[in-house]
Amino acid sequence: MDPAPRHQARERALTLLYEAELKGEPPDAILDALMMEPDPFTSALVRTVESRGPEIDGLVDGAAIGWDLDRMAVVDRNVLRLAVAELLAFPDVPTAVVLNEAVDLASAYSTDDSGRFVNGVLATLAAQIRG
Repeated sequence: MDPAPRHQARERALTLLYEAELKGEPPDAILDALMMEPDPFTSALVRTVESRGPEIDGLVDGAAIGWDLDRMAVVDRNVLRLAVAELLAFPDVPTAVVLNEAVDLASAYSTDDSGRFVNGVLATLAAQIRG
């Protein structure tokens, strides 16, 4: 699959996770309410974050030393959730691609320091999850 559509699918998944968090609804409910079914990769990412949420949040919370999930910027938290879901459930996607995409999303949509923060947390998690 062409990298651009995968990048767009990740962007769309991030917007859906962000919307779910702001509305206080489960990500599955946001997906189900869409008028048009999103890209299959987008749906798979969002549903993985939903189904493995406690596991993902536990991993992120453990790796983000000095940061509670609730204190993280909303975008950073959801970028991390998305990337960890991809590390866990999509072994066909190279680890470097997952990390680069997450850093790009954090840098584009969050604070100036978000790219470095996300990279640091994900480097730790990638080593734990994928060795």
